[in-house]
Amino acid sequence: MSGGKLTTHVLDTALGKPAAGVKIALFRLTDAGHEKLAETVTNADGRTDAPMLVGDALSVGNYELVFSAGAYLRASGQAKGDTLFLDDIPIRFGVPDAGAHYHVPLLISPFAYSTYRGS
Repeated sequence: MSGGKLTTHVLDTALGKPAAGVKIALFRLTDAGHEKLAETVTNADGRTDAPMLVGDALSVGNYELVFSAGAYLRASGQAKGDTLFLDDIPIRFGVPDAGAHYHVPLLISPFAYSTYRGS
């Protein structure tokens, strides 16, 4: 069994607090297309209750996390209307070492976002 895992969290930089209730979907990207692996929602701390992938479930390859930021921004009162500047935010990343820890956080506001490889 590999010791790797994939974790994430979401921080609302406009309000300066964790983003609770953000739906997150995880996909593996293959030549055949997107394979949905998991779906979860962030807790009160803006984190998932468990890693998105752990152990042998994490393999070398390309992945995509899709954060439903628009629904969160609407619910928090920061965005209104049918068309938002930011709605679903996809983050594509590669996993070259299945035994490593990959932490892919999202920092959001109604008009900007950023990510990085955390620890």
